[in-house]
Amino acid sequence: MSDNSVLTLKDIRMRFGSHYALKGVSLSIRRGEVFGLLGQNGSGKSTLIKVLAGFHQPEAGSEITLWGKTMPLPLDQMDIKQRGVAFVHQHLALVPSLSVVENMRVTALDQKTPYRISWKRERDRVAALFQTFGLDIDPRASVASLSPVERAFVAIIRAFEDLRASDAGYGGEGILVLDEPTPFLPAEDVKRLFDLIRSIVRTGASVIIVTHDIDEVRDITDRVAVLRDGELAGLLDTATASRQDILDTIVGERIESFTKDRRGVPAAAAAAVEVSGCSVAGAPGYDLSIGEGETLGVTGLIGSGYASVPYALYGAIPARGTLQLDGRSIDLSRLTPASAQAQGIALLPGDRLGAAGAGSLSVTDNITLPVLADLAGPLGLDLKAMRGRADELSTVYDVRPHNPALTLGALSGGNQQKVLLAKWLQTGPRLLLLDEPTQGVDFGARQQIFEALDQASRKGTSILCASTDNEQLEQICDRILVFSRGRPVTELKGAEITRAAITEACFYSHDLEAAE
Repeated sequence: MSDNSVLTLKDIRMRFGSHYALKGVSLSIRRGEVFGLLGQNGSGKSTLIKVLAGFHQPEAGSEITLWGKTMPLPLDQMDIKQRGVAFVHQHLALVPSLSVVENMRVTALDQKTPYRISWKRERDRVAALFQTFGLDIDPRASVASLSPVERAFVAIIRAFEDLRASDAGYGGEGILVLDEPTPFLPAEDVKRLFDLIRSIVRTGASVIIVTHDIDEVRDITDRVAVLRDGELAGLLDTATASRQDILDTIVGERIESFTKDRRGVPAAAAAAVEVSGCSVAGAPGYDLSIGEGETLGVTGLIGSGYASVPYALYGAIPARGTLQLDGRSIDLSRLTPASAQAQGIALLPGDRLGAAGAGSLSVTDNITLPVLADLAGPLGLDLKAMRGRADELSTVYDVRPHNPALTLGALSGGNQQKVLLAKWLQTGPRLLLLDEPTQGVDFGARQQIFEALDQASRKGTSILCASTDNEQLEQICDRILVFSRGRPVTELKGAEITRAAITEACFYSHDLEAAE
């Protein structure tokens, strides 16, 4: 154990019923380092963070030492904050309807008089703080008006301000815990976020970052702890550990990346899907086509218009244009999600529990939703048949734990996505629309999802995937359309589809459009 450890967790054990989520995890965090926490969905990462945050009480014998003092368990949330541990969770805990300065002020440790607040002084203080880190964010702006990365900046700077106001902050220290801060951000915004993290570390603080992305871990961290099945599987120095070293430690065995066989779709195949004059929010109309069994990727910089494509083709947002599907002509202005489903179109939105599934309902209820009419008996729904279908699909798609009676919200992100994908693939859709299908999903589950999509395409399903995950697009797409200013401007296909080429095309297309 390092002499400059600021936080030590020793033999942390956490059980839910008969299931051990943590089986004696021990690790330490050093002053002024960025420490990564990696592992597959269900490995125990979130549970460990919630123990540290005081949400969970670990078993007797667990020990947490902070700044050299052994802390009473469970940790008191306000006490841990006062002692210099601040958290930024994935959903940021910001109030969209309030201004930036109001969100910054609401958790301030060093403000003891909540009445007679001088908002002008607060705005000046927040503006100066942002300028310290090179951020151009108006304190008066509503959080709802900010871009995703700007919201992340606000949440992180707010947590940093709490560190400075804590007891540890007076000594130039503090521990900032970032729980999955990047799944919803494109690559260029992740880079900006990491620049901010490095600036914070230079002040003397330590940072713990929980993520699924191995490349991000290698870019930003000094060391990484890998959890597997509730145990510490390995502690690696990221300066010397290879990507494959980290990946093998995560999964416990070598898992090869899914590789698309792009020879499977003939270049001259007749289009099964043809879109003409598609226009959203008054933008210029565009055309695109997808062959039978083809996977088409759409991407671009944030605001380029690619993200609206799957929702426009599903009738989920107002759009104009025509969709030809298997010879049928569909007016997009009259398309609704219900009529889209009837036409053989399925959509898997990016917001898993907000739009794609119901977290409070069981896996059985979620997975059988599109086929309830097929599972009805003379007296109503055949519950036994529903359970049987859910059990079968959970086996086929390797949903873990294999218990369809569990609520969807109780599963890890990757397993939630498997359920939601199985829900639609069982219907044999003619057109499957995807929005960021593997964000927040670990490597192993990603490969399983890619295999499932490949099987669907081999059966004739046309797939459109909207994403800024260039690695994902490289792995699964036959063609890629890069958008700028609401329309596709660049096409990549075959050997042209590489992560580097996709990134270059996004920025080149944006610069080209801006120059016109």
